[in-house]
Amino acid sequence: MLWQIWTLFQVLGYKAKPSRWLLVQNPPSIPTLAISLIICFLRNTHLIIDWHNYGWTILSGTRGPSHPLVKISRHYEELLGRYASTANFTVTDAMARQLRNPPYSIRSQIFTLHDRPAEIFQPITDTEERRAFLTNLPDTALEAENIIAGKTRLLVSSTSWTPDEDFSLLLSALEAYSTRRYQTVSLPPIHAIITGKGPQKDLYLRRIDKLKSDGKLEGVTILSAWLTTGDYAKLLACADLGVCLHMSSSGVDLPMKVVDMFGAGLPVVGYSGYESWGELVREGENGRGFETSERLGELLVELLGKGGERDLGVLREGARREGSRRWDQEWDGTAGKVLGLISSGDGKLGY
Repeated sequence: MLWQIWTLFQVLGYKAKPSRWLLVQNPPSIPTLAISLIICFLRNTHLIIDWHNYGWTILSGTRGPSHPLVKISRHYEELLGRYASTANFTVTDAMARQLRNPPYSIRSQIFTLHDRPAEIFQPITDTEERRAFLTNLPDTALEAENIIAGKTRLLVSSTSWTPDEDFSLLLSALEAYSTRRYQTVSLPPIHAIITGKGPQKDLYLRRIDKLKSDGKLEGVTILSAWLTTGDYAKLLACADLGVCLHMSSSGVDLPMKVVDMFGAGLPVVGYSGYESWGELVREGENGRGFETSERLGELLVELLGKGGERDLGVLREGARREGSRRWDQEWDGTAGKVLGLISSGDGKLGY
């Protein structure tokens, strides 16, 4: 922490040239917000806080809400958030509403700046392009032709393998799907690829191996993978369904992984038990929500089974529409006007 304070102060106070604006993403808030506030005071710079979540709620997930560090972090974030900024960006309207009310009570202007997919995430509509990628990717090579023909369904989920994503929801749902498939032969096999790294990965991989050895994942293959950004983007574009297990620590942030899936034209089923979910996923239009493993299992049967192709097609079209608005458009339409880079339409520039 001391090293971070010293480095930030050196870079922002001496190595960087004075600027009109300082844009700081939050979290992390400690020590970033305090150092940014001091630098902006000393260099006559306007501070913009880009709120993606709250640092104290993330810390609460691992330490518990009553931990002294969580309480200190919360008061620190509330106090500096209230007085430090000239303007604020938030990733959701729900977060903007929350910041305007106690205990934050921010009086500087707040603008919603939704996350949008980067250009690398694009739909793949050409069958041969899809076949070439799936054939060359080791994790899908053996099932490539079956996936292309629709005989096997390709499911993708990205996770950081942390407590804020309950991976057991997906495992229980896949176990139920396997049981249902044994009873209903019309259900296709699932080839599930889980991407990402994190502290709980080995724990869940051992659980997957146990389910396999007990014969509870018949017709379901689960692989873990670590891919380049380019391969990950293409995998999303080639998949049949994306699964998001993100559980918002604050209730008002949104998972970037769903944004990326929409950019690739991939329909999503995701955990929906928080306030801001509906700002990104519209039920039955570009995705579906669940809060229990039982409901997730039902959705897998409904969308991937016989008769689900039509519903999946509707969700795919909705995902493509949602993903068609890109980051540059969102940035120019909101942040560009605030920073004076884009005309606001009334001939005025800037904040």
